[in-house]
Amino acid sequence: MPWNFDPGRPIYSQLLEMIRLQIVSGRYAPGEKLPSVRDLASEAAVNPNTMQRALTELERTGLIYAQRTSGRYVTEDSDLIASAKRTIAREKTGVFLQEMKQLGYGPEQVTEIINTIDSSENADQNVSDSDAEKK
Repeated sequence: MPWNFDPGRPIYSQLLEMIRLQIVSGRYAPGEKLPSVRDLASEAAVNPNTMQRALTELERTGLIYAQRTSGRYVTEDSDLIASAKRTIAREKTGVFLQEMKQLGYGPEQVTEIINTIDSSENADQNVSDSDAEKK
């Protein structure tokens, strides 16, 4: 995953969001050991102290936990992961709806746009599937 940062926001909070997203999306599976602070910091090209701060906050939320001598692991609590996933979805949906409102779209119009895009993507997928079957 590319580590692209917004210079207008604190790096540690962006790291926190990125790792949280990797956990809820399954990139890091429940119970999986995370790379070391130094490895993650090197991969993201950030100071290890900054990465440590983000991981400490993730520990505070319960999404990861530390075992004294063996590193950090993703929680195995699927309810906690699902809750974090719902929280992220609500946050992203709220931002999207606010942006659509600024464009002058109401809820019904947003729903119509989403349905049109979804129908278009399903049609594209069906064409791709039928092309693959012909081969």
